[in-house]
Amino acid sequence: MQKINAVKGMNDILPEHSYNWLWLEEQFRVWLASYGYENIRTPIVEDTRLFIRSIGEITDIVEKEMYTFTDSLNGDNLTLRPEGTAGTLRAVIEHNLLYNSTQKLWYIGQMFRHERPQKGRYRQFYQLGVEALGFKGPDIDSEIILMQQDLWHRLGISANDVELQINCLGNKIERALHRENLIKYFEQHLDILDEDARRRLHKNPLRILDTKNPAMQNLVLDAPKLIDHLGDESLEHYTQWKCNLTNLGIKFVENPRLVRGLDYYNLSVFEWVSASLGAQGTLAAGGRYDPLIEELGGKPNYAIGFAIGIERVLLTLQELNKIPLKPGVEVFVANYGANTQSLSFKAAMLLRQNGYHVIQNLGDSSFKSQLKRAAGLNSRVCLIIGETEVVNKQVMVKFMEEQHQEAVPVDNLVNYLDSYLNRITKK
Repeated sequence: MQKINAVKGMNDILPEHSYNWLWLEEQFRVWLASYGYENIRTPIVEDTRLFIRSIGEITDIVEKEMYTFTDSLNGDNLTLRPEGTAGTLRAVIEHNLLYNSTQKLWYIGQMFRHERPQKGRYRQFYQLGVEALGFKGPDIDSEIILMQQDLWHRLGISANDVELQINCLGNKIERALHRENLIKYFEQHLDILDEDARRRLHKNPLRILDTKNPAMQNLVLDAPKLIDHLGDESLEHYTQWKCNLTNLGIKFVENPRLVRGLDYYNLSVFEWVSASLGAQGTLAAGGRYDPLIEELGGKPNYAIGFAIGIERVLLTLQELNKIPLKPGVEVFVANYGANTQSLSFKAAMLLRQNGYHVIQNLGDSSFKSQLKRAAGLNSRVCLIIGETEVVNKQVMVKFMEEQHQEAVPVDNLVNYLDSYLNRITKK
């Protein structure tokens, strides 16, 4: 019978790697709690109209990348979420979470886009999303950047390992004027535009500025710049944001070509880029999206957020050797001989109830192979239970690194281990 493999671009996370994920997710939780963010969990599947309305019908994501299907049971048009902001705002609006209130929210989970799989880019990928709602800024814009820099510091990623790029997208009217001038400019150079640029020209010309095509770089550099179209209010917001970052000692690079692939952004946008990952080097990206709340049916309000690519952060941490080694098992329980299993279960459960991580031998493995497995698991302690231990109601406690062992009554096992391991730790 032919075996069935995982869908292309959707990867299994095996036990040998899952510790890295669990460790990183715990760092995220502690970090976010220190800034007052609360967790929100929304469905992986949403009404397709949500993403068309929020992301934009003429973006690459909606046109080419979304996993959209018709529910055969009721005819609903549904989509696997390609990003997390739209679903989060849908939930906030639906449950009226912004009524006389602000919200600081975070979520983590799978997103889905039908892209060409490559290192750091997959069809099912994981993101941490952070959304701050109801804050006008630019002070919240500054805190968002500060907390991201704090995260890199906590993870051991230095200022030399990641670069902050920022830009200002202005408001809808300013972008419309810039868009008009961009189209006129690029129409004068149709012979230089590649196929993607020509397709985007009258749909989303801002995306042309983000091209990686070497033949178009000089053309893009000379293109009309959005900052030259900004009014006083947008410029004031941008100037104050930059001033705050400078006062906080945060280094940044202004990148006038920095745009977002989603239609809902305005004013502040930013990316954190790692030099070690090549083309897929963006670790985190985001910005303000004030208009989106009203576009999704809520009352006008303010919003800013960002997403972190978890696979890319893990790749960076591995390159920098910043992920701690997986800890070994605290206790392995080995038993051999008749009628030893009952005492083995009792000892293992007693330790678990007192906070120890325990793996117990199951089956009829030889004593030698059990000790070999305990060593392979990097066990700190191996409990040995034979027929003699059963008769005497005790266990033999073997400390693997110290090469020391001692018979201990079962009823005194927890106190003995606590005391011994505390003494060893203090040395």
